[in-house]
Amino acid sequence: MSDAADLNSALELWKEQLGAQRVLVGEAAERRYGGDTTGTQRRIAAALLVEDAGQVAPLVSVAACHGLSLYPISTGRNWGYGGALPVRDDCVIVDLGALRRILDFDPELGVVTLEPGVTQAQLAEFLDQGEHPFLVPVTGAGPHCSLIGNALERGYGITPHIDHFGALTDLEAVLADGSIYRSMLSEAGGEGLARLFRWGIGPYTNGLFTQSGFGIVTRASIALARRPERVGIFLFSLRNEAALESAIIRVRDILQRLPGVVGGVNLMNRRRVLAMAAPYPQSRLDRHGLIPQAVIDELGAQYQVLPWTGFGTLYGSAAVMAAARREIRRALSGVGVRLIFLSPERAAQLARFARWLPGRIGRGLASTAMTLASSLELVAGRPNQTALPLCYWRNPAAMGEGMLDPARDGCGLRWYSPLVPMRPRQVREYVDMVERIGLEHGIEPLITLTSLNDRVFDSTVPLIFARDESGAGQRAARACHRALVAAGREIGCFPYRVGVDGMGELDSLLDHSRDFGRRLRQALDPDGVIAPGRYEGG
Repeated sequence: MSDAADLNSALELWKEQLGAQRVLVGEAAERRYGGDTTGTQRRIAAALLVEDAGQVAPLVSVAACHGLSLYPISTGRNWGYGGALPVRDDCVIVDLGALRRILDFDPELGVVTLEPGVTQAQLAEFLDQGEHPFLVPVTGAGPHCSLIGNALERGYGITPHIDHFGALTDLEAVLADGSIYRSMLSEAGGEGLARLFRWGIGPYTNGLFTQSGFGIVTRASIALARRPERVGIFLFSLRNEAALESAIIRVRDILQRLPGVVGGVNLMNRRRVLAMAAPYPQSRLDRHGLIPQAVIDELGAQYQVLPWTGFGTLYGSAAVMAAARREIRRALSGVGVRLIFLSPERAAQLARFARWLPGRIGRGLASTAMTLASSLELVAGRPNQTALPLCYWRNPAAMGEGMLDPARDGCGLRWYSPLVPMRPRQVREYVDMVERIGLEHGIEPLITLTSLNDRVFDSTVPLIFARDESGAGQRAARACHRALVAAGREIGCFPYRVGVDGMGELDSLLDHSRDFGRRLRQALDPDGVIAPGRYEGG
């Protein structure tokens, strides 16, 4: 980091470029961008609120001339991985959240070109207003999160285009010297053609801008999945833990037999489902601050949640869906129980009916039914906040009405998100490992396995903790995460993404790939102008 004189000189130039009101310094920047659910803290030198994509290159040039480092964000809602925080102290945040233009849309082929501030909700409104028959690539992070930000972090969802970066076809970025990157096909064949074919010609360079700091992406094109004639889900349960290995084989078979019809399959352990459906039983914890197994079993009975729950998505015509249901019934026979198929309309009816059921079991069923109905909206490409209340499980009083913001509201959350090969013995070893380490650290082991294809799961494990002045929960979650990463690596499972405070730890795990990344950094950004330390180890 350069000295205060360099920063002050740069700030004056940035104020001329953006206007003084769009340059936040020191404490003002930290108040706006310094919160995160992990409890991580960073010194933030300043923040630049960009209004037009054309402003980015001049801002970068000023930073390069004054030896300053920038850290770009889209909407900054990267909850559980660092929020808007930079990897290193003393960076200047470049907030692209106000870049909200949908620059181009091909209504025939379903490719949209947009800026980093465009959210899931904004794209949904655009498609609805134009009556365009395409799905928003939704995530559980909520309707107010950036589409480009999620794709560049290689996020995924449960709609037909599971891999969100896989649906990104082309992009434009500002490099560390202020020049503009465009793909070879975009320059040679035109932007219209580049939007339709993600690989382009020559070396595939668009991928350099994912999970990296090699440039500031100012626009990207995304291919949208066409809205099918029918949308639905299938739900099933496993009566006991011993059925998990057999279920893995059956799920793999379903994915292989029904590609394009089954969007994906989630397997969630009982604790994970209860965390979405039942209030946290604060008054019934054991001496270690964990929920006793007897209470888990009791809540499972009340909310009708068995040891494992399967949740799969279905897309297609009426005839295709009918055939898929037959295949799924056959595949799950003898392993899955309580198999049901639901459409969004049926789920909404079920939720309305469940509200009238009396007693504790009635309330439990109503809660589960409402969660199902909201989840089906996501499956249909309708962004909502269904998944966000999970962040508030340990501090429900902080959850108000309107837009939820777990960082603003003081939630404690850190994500462990490893890739898990779809092999029954390896999945069992992984599940046992997560349960053992979670309980050792006083963290409830909430496990989801989401199919990325028919070979590998991404597992999301939310390490949820209570935030207080002592920081005990924060330290326990961080120690738990480190232990999970180390133990997972030993059994062949490793995260597909990490938080900003874990990127430095990659250094001890990498050799050749780390060296290659540093050679790229030296060629593209030797002075560390853009996001130094991002996925580069120490």
